[in-house]
Amino acid sequence: MTGDEESIALVLNRLRRAQGQLAGVISMIESGRDCKDVVTQLAAVSRALDRAGFKIVATGLRDCLEGKDRDNQAPMTEAELEKLFLTLA
Repeated sequence: MTGDEESIALVLNRLRRAQGQLAGVISMIESGRDCKDVVTQLAAVSRALDRAGFKIVATGLRDCLEGKDRDNQAPMTEAELEKLFLTLA
């Protein structure tokens, strides 16, 4: 993935936060925590991953359209971009 350093830093920060939250969910399950608490924390992990994914799409959209960082492949078509975006939905 390419992009400006600030955007990449934001994505990595969100992914690290999600990683920590996921570790918390695993720990909660292992310690027998209440289902409501586990599901609430799992929802937070899901939102963090969604936000990271949307940031990646937003940051890389121009590069994908221009074909940058695609190993000399043709730029992505609108249909390919739509399919990529919908994988996050």
